[in-house]
Amino acid sequence: MKKLVEKSMLGQAWVLIDGTDFNARTDLPDDLVKKILAGRGITSSKDIEKFLSPTIKEYMPDPFVLHDMERASKIIADAVRQHKKIAVYGDYDVDGITSTSIFVKYLRDLDVDIIWHVPIREGEGYGLNVAAIDELAAAGTELLITVDCGISCITEIQHAKECGMTVVVTDHHSPDTVLPNADAVVNPKRADDESGLTYLAGVGVAFLALVAVNRELRGTLDQDRNVKLSQINLMDYLDLVALGTICDTMMLVGLNRAFVAAGLKVLDTRKNLGLRVLMDVAGVRHASVYVAGFVLGPRLNAAGRLNSAKPALELLLTDNPLVARALAEKLDQMNKDRIDIQNAIMLHAAEQAEQCCKKGKCSLFVCGDNWHGGVMGIIAGRLKDRYNRPSCVATKIDGVINGSGRSVANVDLGKIIHDALALGIVTEGGGHAAAAGFSLPADKETDFCEFLEKSVAAQLGENPSVHQVVVDAEIDASGANMALISKLSVLAPFGQGNPEPELVLNGATLQYATVMGNGAHLRGMVRTSLGTNIPFVGFNLVGTPVGDFLLDDANTNSTISMLGRLKDNEYNGRHTAQFMLEDIAIGR
Repeated sequence: MKKLVEKSMLGQAWVLIDGTDFNARTDLPDDLVKKILAGRGITSSKDIEKFLSPTIKEYMPDPFVLHDMERASKIIADAVRQHKKIAVYGDYDVDGITSTSIFVKYLRDLDVDIIWHVPIREGEGYGLNVAAIDELAAAGTELLITVDCGISCITEIQHAKECGMTVVVTDHHSPDTVLPNADAVVNPKRADDESGLTYLAGVGVAFLALVAVNRELRGTLDQDRNVKLSQINLMDYLDLVALGTICDTMMLVGLNRAFVAAGLKVLDTRKNLGLRVLMDVAGVRHASVYVAGFVLGPRLNAAGRLNSAKPALELLLTDNPLVARALAEKLDQMNKDRIDIQNAIMLHAAEQAEQCCKKGKCSLFVCGDNWHGGVMGIIAGRLKDRYNRPSCVATKIDGVINGSGRSVANVDLGKIIHDALALGIVTEGGGHAAAAGFSLPADKETDFCEFLEKSVAAQLGENPSVHQVVVDAEIDASGANMALISKLSVLAPFGQGNPEPELVLNGATLQYATVMGNGAHLRGMVRTSLGTNIPFVGFNLVGTPVGDFLLDDANTNSTISMLGRLKDNEYNGRHTAQFMLEDIAIGR
């Protein structure tokens, strides 16, 4: 690593991945792409080709590489052949409802007697619960399939077994030491699983399960259902697989990269009625990672955050255009309501976070009385982005604290929560490296804060207060143009594990900056050494040292280095290069 900036205006160190220096005036954009890939450990011609052209065929493994998958698929296939009643139990987030929907769609198309359940966040909480299992048992459930949940539900799954159900668990969350007593447990994070697919979302695991079941059923059903089986194209489900993978912020590497690349193409065909109508209501036409993660995802999540995820799941399953429109408009309104609630809580959460930062903490824990539990995860993500620290946000109700956390690179928050659970600091908890949830008695709040801080510091190692930004390339500002954007687009889809290239633009002269939007954001213009102009936008920079510098007229015509990402800004059919500014440095 080469240190470009010791301390930026936001107090960050900028470090350049070795070998990614780039001369915008003499090098070709292809050179930059190769250098960025080399910085990410992709160097051979074969690996580069595979990365730039991710296909399901290239990345798809035999589903049986997952431990217990062969047994799980045989159990489910037998239940289909024997016309047993099957229940699918999911989760209330996007990963959970997409996992539930692909299973329900598949089984419905085979005339299976199928029912489903997703819990209500505020009433039932995450995972299985005994009351819901009793309802499923009373409805005659013979086979219970969990998706995106179940791995930590030891008591609840034992209860389902005692109710006479066969149970298959498919999940991707980190397991406890003891696995549930299910008939099959499919989870790439099992200690004895050697698939290497630990990066899959719950919907990715569910999709592989369907691939295995589909293979088991071929030629084994009666004539009518064999015909229906032959008409099912599992590739049509990839829009849902991509959506769940993106919204659960999973690493876009390996099979996930292929899922998302292929899934976005399926989403662009607008085959799923519910997603098509939701895109129309949201005012978007074409699919992208941004559309999935920041347009569709929040609207689908809004139902589960404020009340029940049922409307979101029904939208993904419906074939009725009128029902789809009504559900999509309902979700759109719920998302607006969610934003109002979120903004009100965010003000108080940010005040607490500022106090944590002033104390020099490398983690954030904020908690309020009777905050709406449905927006804890979103606010945790916002605080994580703003302060570059693992952030946990919680609500305290009737002596119990329930919260969600979001983490930064190099800090496995899921492990921290599992360690806290093993030590009895939290009573419930789980998650993965980037996100986790937890519950604890109010009198354990101090213990949890201390444990969180100690664990984060241990994972970060020495000097945790200094945040380093890894830069993919340093270029002259004159090279930031549409040609470069077009070439960098071959690295997409972008997301966790494959972020958009982080660039440093040198030699930019500030022309002006002004406040925009709700007063937290700014926009402006810089001029390059070739006399060209580059517009920039900086989100949440007003009130920071960067915003103060750029908005001060005395600094007009100052030469700055800019950290951020280069974007294609389309307006009225015209495409221009725009820089998404994150930080600046002067005097370089």
